[in-house]
Amino acid sequence: MKLTQNRLKQIWGKMLSGNFEEFGILRPELQASWKRCLQYKVDPYIPKIPVIGNHDLLAGKMRLNELIDISLPVMKNLYDFVKNSGFIVVLADTDGILIESMGDQEIMDSAQGVSFISGTNWSEESAGTNAIGTVLKTLEPIQIIGCEHFCQGIQNWTCSAAPIHEPDGNIVGVLDMSGHVKNVHLHTLGMVVAAVYAIENQMLSRRAWRNLEISNNYKNTIIESINEGLLAVDPRGFVSHVNMVAAGILGKDPEEIINNPISMILGEKNKLIANIILSQGDMTDREVNIYNNTGKTTCLITSRSICKKNKNEGTVILFNEIARARKLVQHMSGSEARLTFSDIIGQNEKFMETVRLAKAISGSISNVLLLGESGTGKDLFAQAIHNGSVRGNGPFVAINCGAIPRELIASELFGYSEGSFTGAKRGGKPGKFELANGGTIFLDEIGEMPLQLQTILLRAIEQKTITRIGGHDLIPVDVRIIAATNKNLQDEVGKGNFRQDLYYRLNVVRIDMVPLRERQEDIPLLINHFVKHLCSKLNKTKMMQVDAKVIKALKNYHWPGNIRELQNILERAVNVCQGSVLTPDDLPADFKVKDVRQVLLPVELYEKEMIGQLLKKHNHNITRVANELGISRSTLYRKLYKFKLS
Repeated sequence: MKLTQNRLKQIWGKMLSGNFEEFGILRPELQASWKRCLQYKVDPYIPKIPVIGNHDLLAGKMRLNELIDISLPVMKNLYDFVKNSGFIVVLADTDGILIESMGDQEIMDSAQGVSFISGTNWSEESAGTNAIGTVLKTLEPIQIIGCEHFCQGIQNWTCSAAPIHEPDGNIVGVLDMSGHVKNVHLHTLGMVVAAVYAIENQMLSRRAWRNLEISNNYKNTIIESINEGLLAVDPRGFVSHVNMVAAGILGKDPEEIINNPISMILGEKNKLIANIILSQGDMTDREVNIYNNTGKTTCLITSRSICKKNKNEGTVILFNEIARARKLVQHMSGSEARLTFSDIIGQNEKFMETVRLAKAISGSISNVLLLGESGTGKDLFAQAIHNGSVRGNGPFVAINCGAIPRELIASELFGYSEGSFTGAKRGGKPGKFELANGGTIFLDEIGEMPLQLQTILLRAIEQKTITRIGGHDLIPVDVRIIAATNKNLQDEVGKGNFRQDLYYRLNVVRIDMVPLRERQEDIPLLINHFVKHLCSKLNKTKMMQVDAKVIKALKNYHWPGNIRELQNILERAVNVCQGSVLTPDDLPADFKVKDVRQVLLPVELYEKEMIGQLLKKHNHNITRVANELGISRSTLYRKLYKFKLS
């Protein structure tokens, strides 16, 4: 039932006096609002609506900057539609604070008389029943007419308001249109609701645009952060995306590439690659040469088609520079020279002369042959020589020629082509020489290399090219060779086990390693260095000291396994030591000097006795004896033959 303003006024007056007999004839939302106002103890005769300070108003506007930016044009359109009809359009925040308003000057002046201005609080708690405050309670559009207002001072006004929702559903503000009650019209609320829809659609569009912008930023960041070159081609063959790595490989600026045909970008020299890409087929790690104005770059190309409902939407191509990929593989696999001459410890004159020679030839490009017993530090010298050379920033690839089965060493050194044997990796695999291109290859235990392979190695050194196993293409390689062995290669040449011409090719600069037994003054330095390192490695809480008796015992030992054996003995001692000082009790039984007989025995007699004791200890297990001595099985066999030990 529609109530007249006079009837509403009567019911309102009775309510204030505590008479609720006719309260039930009010519409439900109005009943609920008036009850809330009574609970809030709102003054129905309030002379003035509370106003917040300018500072708080400014802060509120800044917080709702996007809402205001979107709402003002819509409010302007709504106002233009009702211009000169006695209405004011206002925007309020979720606290009921008016933050923007526009209308005819006459109605704006009237609004000021009832404090309907920016900065006033029109929540129900502050101003009683009104469209703005009641919307914030019901979360639904509403129209409040005349005496439906709880406060008497605004009962000659009508207001229509609707909540504004963010895309996620939360209310961000309220749009209201108010005027004198004589101008009330049922369609006013519909106009406000339509305007709110327009605001919400704009917010949704802006949110979608912002999300798209964020997505594009993510995409561009990902594209630029990968190490490979990336190129995206649309179904027409035009480039839609390119990163800086790909642009560098192609020798062009990104602006020259985007939105241009891939065939034009690649040019005549790369016509084959363009045809491969435009064929829209998938491929993985296909090796190609890409030519630009400064030369060529060898890459592995991987391409993937983008399909939607069996329709091609474009192709993504990855360019992986082989040189970069090899450097990464070497870093990850540990084939990297980490040690320098500053890591070499010693003061023995003969040893330091060896170090000086190594430093002197490190700047050369000549091949180096390191000769010496196992455990004397040939690997350390090889790394130091590499790092001290002009190739120090290039790869350092090490291979132990004695640790790889004879049937595999050729493919390890020179690689293999696809299909060269059963189980061969698709696309083939580069060998150590290719991986070392531009750097150094360290051939450890070169004396163990089979004769047949020595011939291939000699050809690679002389021609500076290699051919993969099963392949036909000559691959240029620019490497410096550092070889090492514990064998007497001249004797091996005499026995027919090592090619004389290869020996001369490797033996350009010969460095003879000094065994530890000839470096007695270096042993205390090495002990302190290793103990410090081991305490850190083994998570010892305190740095251990070394008893003088331990140093004496270790200085008097013959050290057939050299520095490697010393390091192993000290690691065992640090592990078993219960205190903060290493004592003779922490050494293996063989190192506890019980009399001077061990020191005074001739070197070879002592070595023979030592090997004999270890054979008994390990029940003639050759592997265990060799491990404890820190030498290879082949070296141990030679010593057994030499000393006539069965």
